[in-house]
Amino acid sequence: MSIDSGWIKASGAEGADEFVEMRRLEGMIEVRYSKDGETGDVLSFTPGEWDAWLDGAKKGEFDHLV
Repeated sequence: MSIDSGWIKASGAEGADEFVEMRRLEGMIEVRYSKDGETGDVLSFTPGEWDAWLDGAKKGEFDHLV
């Protein structure tokens, strides 16, 4: 069973003008750019894809991109 959520953002985005938001909807994880709001594109990931990305992020595999 999956629980749908509203859009959320990381605590580090507080006070920022631009950030990404995430939500769970119908078993998928969706990501959008905050400035585009309801009219912008949404990327959708399966829970397995999201888990793989989070694992890489936690291990620092993408740190060289920032």
